[in-house]
Amino acid sequence: MPSDASPFLRHLKNCNTATLPGGRAPLALGGTPSGWLTPELFARMEKAGFGTPTKGFDIPNPADLEALGETLAQEGFYKSHHELFDVYPDMDRPIVGRIDRGALPLFGFVATGVHMNGLVRKADGLYLWTGRRAANKRLDPSKLDHLVAGGMPAGHTPREALIKEAAEEASIPADLAEQAVQSGRLVYALDRPEGLRRDILYCYDLYLPESFEPKAADGEVESFALLPLAEAYRIVRDTDEFKFNVNLVLIDLFLRTGLIDPTSAEGMTLRTGLDKGLSPASPGRSSVSG
Repeated sequence: MPSDASPFLRHLKNCNTATLPGGRAPLALGGTPSGWLTPELFARMEKAGFGTPTKGFDIPNPADLEALGETLAQEGFYKSHHELFDVYPDMDRPIVGRIDRGALPLFGFVATGVHMNGLVRKADGLYLWTGRRAANKRLDPSKLDHLVAGGMPAGHTPREALIKEAAEEASIPADLAEQAVQSGRLVYALDRPEGLRRDILYCYDLYLPESFEPKAADGEVESFALLPLAEAYRIVRDTDEFKFNVNLVLIDLFLRTGLIDPTSAEGMTLRTGLDKGLSPASPGRSSVSG
């Protein structure tokens, strides 16, 4: 056990670096506050008649988002992922539109994803399946990742997205993936090279048979490794080998499995950090809910 929480607390801090507005301008959809516009888009949005940096911006018809996103990609403001994501005014409010996932950070919109701890019980303890991200991945190439993790495409529920990603990333059959149990929901806000990330992660645990062997189906994973959970604990504690947000999901797992004592001062510090966040991902919202 670490003598203090700092080796793990740094990961929480690294995922909560955004200061709002931080040079951005508020963005509304049909009059409802929904995002934070990056300065790179100020002139373009002002020219389109959507407002000004000083007074804020408003897209009167959120249904126009999809076409706007395509136009901005063609104009070189971002590189399209060719995958639509639903847009929410806030994390617990109804969907109002769709836009390419690559545009979400430019608008400071909430983005949703799923992460799954692929666990195996053996005679000598608990093990965790990890994936090594492909070297040609646009974001965080070659970093360690969860067995299953990905964004939530438009029209999908978290569980539907999980089953889809499980098949694509690790060739997990749907009937097995459906046994995953949701363990929580993490929320954070950070500045990244691609822009403002205001992410919601729906987190799951799936206990897999010892005979299971993952196989990458979509080319996004370079290799898989089954690690003792204690080794994953060491990697998170001592290194930055895991993709930035995977660390948060694993810290929660370490607390729940007792690798970090949740009743200790260190555990309570981390639990509080996960529950309340170190920076407001969305004003007035907590950073974890079950």
